[in-house]
Amino acid sequence: MRTLALDIGNTAVKYGCFERDELLEWASGQTPAQVREAVLRLQPEHVVVASVAEPTAVWAAELRALVLGRVLEFVPATTPLPLANAYATPHTLGADRLAAAVGAAWLLPGRDVVIVDAGTAIKFDVVEGGQVFRGGSIAPGLAMRFKALHAFTGRLPLVAPPVNATDEVALTGTDTESAIRSGVLNGAAAEVAGLLAAYAARYPKLAVVLAGGDAPFFRARLKGPIFVVPELVLIGLHRILVHHVAT
Repeated sequence: MRTLALDIGNTAVKYGCFERDELLEWASGQTPAQVREAVLRLQPEHVVVASVAEPTAVWAAELRALVLGRVLEFVPATTPLPLANAYATPHTLGADRLAAAVGAAWLLPGRDVVIVDAGTAIKFDVVEGGQVFRGGSIAPGLAMRFKALHAFTGRLPLVAPPVNATDEVALTGTDTESAIRSGVLNGAAAEVAGLLAAYAARYPKLAVVLAGGDAPFFRARLKGPIFVVPELVLIGLHRILVHHVAT
């Protein structure tokens, strides 16, 4: 079975095409025209579309005109899942968070897993025993932190992060720009490391999965075994679609 997963995020539209669980192709920063071209070229049997930025109805209607099989609009509160959702308010839960949890549970079956999705926001989410999604935390991402310092102060400049994610960031800034970089980047790294340590104390055999556009930055600064899976949300959406088709 060939499927296509479409993830409409806050900053980018991504798609992934799967053949029997193998990711054949994926791309980010896609326009509607590019998604249409990919669907026509790849000819998936079924499609799943999820969004945290806009309603999925318009995208789904376009896809239904192109695909012979099912077009699933993923709704966290109502779409059947291959794991239990213990989130208290599933109607407020972002589709990307739940899809990432499904993806991590499939990649690491039976494990306690914490997912760190470092993108527009830095999101921590926990799956217990590969079976139950518990929830987690949401904090501003790196770009948002830089923008907030500039937007909510009178004179602080808008500072860009280093081009190379592995570049060392000075602990002590010697001017305003380097001080902002130190505060945002070193502070976020310490925050993520501290939360991971707290989760590791709670779950002794914890597995850590890192995803999102800023994953390379955090991977370079975190210790211990970490699975880096940039396409985690797409994998989860694919597995949700497979589960939906099967049931």
